[in-house]
Amino acid sequence: MRHGGQILIDGLAANGVDRVFSVPGESFLAALDGLYASGIQNIVCRHEGGAAMMAEAHGKITGRPGIAFVTRGPGATNASAGVHVAKQDSTPMILFVGQIARADRDREAFQEVDYRAMFGPLAKWVAEIDQIERIPEYLARAYRLAMSGRPGPVVLALPEDVLSAHAEVVDLPPFTAPLAQVAPLSIAAIAEALAGAERPLIVPGGTLWSQQAADDLARFAENWGLPVAVPFRRQGHMDNAHPSYVGDLGVGMNPALGQALQGADCILSLGSRLGDTLTRGYELMDPTRPHARVIHVHPSPDELGHLWHPDPGLVADPREVVAGLADLPAARRWDDWTAGLRGQYEAWQIPKPTPGEVRMEEVIRWLSENLPEDAVLTNGAGNYAAFLHRYYRFRRWGSQVAPTSGSMGYGLPAAIAAKLACPERVVVCLAGDGCIQMTLNELSTAAQHGAAVIAIIANNGRYGTIRMHQEKTYPGRVSGTDLASPDFPALARAYGGHGELVTRQDDFGPAFVRAQAAGTLAVIELRLDPQALTTGATLAETRAAGEALLRRD
Repeated sequence: MRHGGQILIDGLAANGVDRVFSVPGESFLAALDGLYASGIQNIVCRHEGGAAMMAEAHGKITGRPGIAFVTRGPGATNASAGVHVAKQDSTPMILFVGQIARADRDREAFQEVDYRAMFGPLAKWVAEIDQIERIPEYLARAYRLAMSGRPGPVVLALPEDVLSAHAEVVDLPPFTAPLAQVAPLSIAAIAEALAGAERPLIVPGGTLWSQQAADDLARFAENWGLPVAVPFRRQGHMDNAHPSYVGDLGVGMNPALGQALQGADCILSLGSRLGDTLTRGYELMDPTRPHARVIHVHPSPDELGHLWHPDPGLVADPREVVAGLADLPAARRWDDWTAGLRGQYEAWQIPKPTPGEVRMEEVIRWLSENLPEDAVLTNGAGNYAAFLHRYYRFRRWGSQVAPTSGSMGYGLPAAIAAKLACPERVVVCLAGDGCIQMTLNELSTAAQHGAAVIAIIANNGRYGTIRMHQEKTYPGRVSGTDLASPDFPALARAYGGHGELVTRQDDFGPAFVRAQAAGTLAVIELRLDPQALTTGATLAETRAAGEALLRRD
């Protein structure tokens, strides 16, 4: 006889779970009891949003569902931010939410929420386990759905009386992925379609990827002389130093690459949904007026034809497809087309100086030149991230852990999850002063669990992205975007970590070396010039452009 919490935890252990992320609550005490002496590490977080983001990042890094436990009501609503990241980023994740006892349902009991209604648009599947005997069944289905087709989040609500009840239950076998072989005729059809193009572009995306897939893609692109452009925050899908890599399509993309997408006559999408971020709001590719042939490979049949007419379309694991393509002899080559795009990428990487004694373009260039190839870089949302996208060269898969959903506050929880999963690797969190303050309390989680992350905080005293849009649309009318901050280095030291303030460019490299040598969590605050706004324009230039646009209107 086991109680429901023990049955659940035993099922997680059978599926290879070695770490969960949680904020404890009385609604799932039996599950916490099940974790006791289970061998599964319980990473106790400071906010449910941070716990869910850590679980999501764990799923990105490992390819297996990240697991989070939160309590009912406010715990669940707080965690919804991480579920949204997992949905838009196609990350496998399972969120367990405590729930009121079954006898009290539909009475607006303390912290009662209808989780099916709440999480329905955010998750692949939402369910509530009403019978203790069915816990293994629900868990097995949760794993299958989180990892099948397009991966994503699953939410399971756990009534406290179901968890505390006892029963004799037979455990089900752990999840095993289905066979993913792709027929040779399908590979040949893709190659034949690609061979007819004059200006092709390969776009690898999604979360079903690996270092082997990155190597296969490089081999395929090199053999055929093809250009590869990655979607927003998927820069680790191919070695950025490879001659066929031509940049990233997304927020702050190289305008020349955007023109290339607009002028391409064939797009080979390997796992990407080809959404609005990649196409600049469907300006560069319009689903209603398609200009290019789209060869679409995606693990979910629901995506084929969702926006683009696939010609041909293949429901398959993109890793298997690119492996098959890498073994084919080239039908033709596009060396001049690729070399031109590569040259535009390298020109885009030449730093454009920004004002001030500390310059983000130089910080990112230093990191790119000095970090090991397997270093993990995480970030949330903000203009600071555009410098990372533009100037850092990612060399290996898994080195970029960032939210394609554009969620602020993601970088620090993701860095903690990455360091716990890969303690031997250097893990760096890039954050703005606004972004970091959304989850700054998770420094305490890092300290408690020994996650020696290095957080680099770009402090310009404002919500920079919103200020940028504000100056473009309502120039000079500043409202709600100025920001006060604590002494970030002192806060790191208060948590037992290492903290430094950098006010001169030449001081950054030595400060980073000291932070890495400290062997603890570390914070390096960069004091930026207030005029430093984007990779391409100062605050004054952005305002002037906005004013000029208003005069024309």
